[in-house]
Amino acid sequence: MSDLSTRQASIHRMAEVMREFMARAVLFQDAVARSAGLNGTDMQCVSLLMSGGPATPGELAERTGLTAGGAITAAIDRLERAGYVSRRRDPDDRRRVIVTADVDRVMEQVGPIYGRVGARWAEYLDTLSDEQIDFANELFARAAEVNREEIELLRDAARPDGTA
Repeated sequence: MSDLSTRQASIHRMAEVMREFMARAVLFQDAVARSAGLNGTDMQCVSLLMSGGPATPGELAERTGLTAGGAITAAIDRLERAGYVSRRRDPDDRRRVIVTADVDRVMEQVGPIYGRVGARWAEYLDTLSDEQIDFANELFARAAEVNREEIELLRDAARPDGTA
C-alpha cells in the first residue's frame, strides 16, 4: 500500500512541477520578448517562422492560432516595423505574400539570452546519464505533443460552426 501512495505522491508532485515549469516557460518567453521590444505572441510568431520556415500570413495564422484576418496582419506589421520579419511576393504566385524571419536580427536581439540559458542547461545535462537524457527527451516530446493536441481541441471547440 505504501508503494501505491508513494507513486500517487510522485505523480501529484509531477503535476505540480509541470505546472510550475509551464508557467515559468511562458513568463520567460514573455520576458525575452519584452527585452527585444516585442510582445509574447509576436515573439512566438518569429519563433514559428524560424522553426517552420517562411509562411504566408494564412499559414502563420494557422501555426499560431491567430485569426487569419486582422490579428495576424497586425502582428506581421509590428514585426516588420521592428525589423524581425520581411514580406515578399511569392515568385510563383504574385498574389501570395511570403513572410520570412530575419534570423540575424533575432539572434542579435535574443541570441545572447538563449545562449546563456543554453550554456546553463548544457552544464546541468552534463551531470546526467545517457538514459536520463533519453528519458527527458521522451518526456518533453510527449508533453509537447499533448499540448499540441490540446491546442487543436481548444481551437476546434472555439470555431462557431463546430467544424475542424
